[in-house]
Amino acid sequence: MRILGIGEYCDLAAMYSRLAQEGHEVRVWVEDEAYRGIHRGLLPFTDDWHDELDWVREAGQEGCIVFESATKGEWQDALRRDGFNVIGGSAYGDRLEGDRLFGQQVMQDMGLEIARCERFYDMEAAIRFIETHPARYVYKSNGADSERTRNFVGTLDDGSDVIALLEFYRQHSPATETSPVDFMLMEHVQGIEMGIGAYFNGTRFLSPVCLDWEHKHFFPGDLGELTGEMGTVVTYTGGQSLFKRTLAHLEEALAESGYCGYINLNMIVNESHIWPLEFTSRFGYPGFAICSALHRQSWATIFKTMLDIDSTTLETAPGFATGVVLTVPPFPYAYGYEQLAKGMPVLFHPDISNAERQRVFLAEVEKVGDYLVTSGVSGYICVATGTGLTVQQANASAYALAGKVIVPNVRYRNDIGRRLANGELELLRKWGYIDA
Repeated sequence: MRILGIGEYCDLAAMYSRLAQEGHEVRVWVEDEAYRGIHRGLLPFTDDWHDELDWVREAGQEGCIVFESATKGEWQDALRRDGFNVIGGSAYGDRLEGDRLFGQQVMQDMGLEIARCERFYDMEAAIRFIETHPARYVYKSNGADSERTRNFVGTLDDGSDVIALLEFYRQHSPATETSPVDFMLMEHVQGIEMGIGAYFNGTRFLSPVCLDWEHKHFFPGDLGELTGEMGTVVTYTGGQSLFKRTLAHLEEALAESGYCGYINLNMIVNESHIWPLEFTSRFGYPGFAICSALHRQSWATIFKTMLDIDSTTLETAPGFATGVVLTVPPFPYAYGYEQLAKGMPVLFHPDISNAERQRVFLAEVEKVGDYLVTSGVSGYICVATGTGLTVQQANASAYALAGKVIVPNVRYRNDIGRRLANGELELLRKWGYIDA
């Protein structure tokens, strides 16, 4: 195939590298200049993606444009109208993820009960709202490209901790013309957080669907900042019933929008309720890498399946995959990276096998001479993955591999999948959310 990757931050660098290693032609455009060092020396890049359109078109049905984010759906829709094969999402998908209030309305239209949520463009208005409606709240920034570390899960039943945070943001991060205030307050609900996702081929969802359990806090025990994600457990087994109750209801709307790509619905479930939280209308990071550990087909084959409107299934393995994100300081922030860790060597233990290397998905690294070193802007180094018929086996495999990645001052959570293995999975089966 001939693949043109388009993204702000080169989030799919590991996927592009796998495609190139398999003999496919790949070119990548990275919008943000600060991220253009990612996979330098490992991938071919272009200064202007428009210049590569003829190159893609010349490949006919073997040509494909892959979008990484949920911010350029209008570009995708226009390219599809011009006859290009495009994988990523659509303008409708962008709105599902980026406009949380719209996403909540769509969930409600799907027949799902939603927790109370309110959108705000002013910190003081949000503070007054909590004062008159005291409860436990979750603060979430709007926008698919919003900074995840600003999000906050409140713990106090009167919302006073969220009020204190809003006061801090009001004083230290006032609204500007280029950075307006736009966020949601959602009433906190109790239960187990999980997700349901699937690939969509422009007409229908492909089976099997994927269940996932993300771990977004930086530290073990769900302490510290909320990040994009520090690790996840996934499975392609047992999700059909939950899918029929949730994501399946979106099929017609996605087809009408021309959507082609992966989409996920994150939720909290308990014994009596499914509480939908948010859509992810794109590949997940690090989700794409962890899911691929269970794929029995290459990404090129999966792309061709997604571009075939008559396709119905993908080939996946049974069991679970666990992925662990490895980072160096100052992640999850960017300030100080140049002094602390940028350019650090990235090495592997001498006894790592070629098969194990294939389970390491590199992110913010580049090749300098014969060596890999850290690059990018924050210190997000790689994802180590492992598989097994049980969550425990997948966890053990992932952590054994993580120990073979040698980087000075590397850090990662040591509890990915622990709660799931120690009771949550059986509870979800008991509640009927996972098929036997």
